[in-house]
Amino acid sequence: MITDAYAIEPYPLAPGVLLRPLAAEDAGDLALAYVRNRDHLWPWEPRRDEAFFTEEGQAARLRDLLAMRHAGRVSPWVVTDRQDGIVGVVNLNNIVQGAWHSCNLGYWIAAGHAGRGLATAAVTAVCRAADERLGLHRIEAGTVTANAASQRVLAKCGFELIGTARKYLHIDGEWRDHVLFQRILNDRRPTA
Repeated sequence: MITDAYAIEPYPLAPGVLLRPLAAEDAGDLALAYVRNRDHLWPWEPRRDEAFFTEEGQAARLRDLLAMRHAGRVSPWVVTDRQDGIVGVVNLNNIVQGAWHSCNLGYWIAAGHAGRGLATAAVTAVCRAADERLGLHRIEAGTVTANAASQRVLAKCGFELIGTARKYLHIDGEWRDHVLFQRILNDRRPTA
């Protein structure tokens, strides 16, 4: 049972595929997923040291993520396939309440599962949870300018283009321009 307010209950995405909250026990499977998808992810992610791709490295990372979830600053999920284990990640990062009531979205789907609508289904489910469970007003997402597939996912999920941010994130060894999107979830007043 998930006790953190920012850990959303599991959600089915497709037959045999589930979006569920990240757990400390996921370290080994997550390390394996990153190893399997290293080439697939390298153009879209920061450069990682070798420890990142180990169970120990993921265990340390998960401890930090779960502590931030408990503090209400992130809401991390994994996409799991009954046969293949972890095949994706979705995170709401930098959750801020108050007048901003917003966060940043990050996600990836394994190379062997791309093109099946899983990213769209996962982002849609996370947006619904951000609105209905977390009470957020807005989600922002950015993609490297060349990541047309991710931009299509965001468009399908109701995100609107904001613009381009120069040298926005350090990705694959360089400061990269990003296309920024947002989705307004609701117009409710912020909760305390």
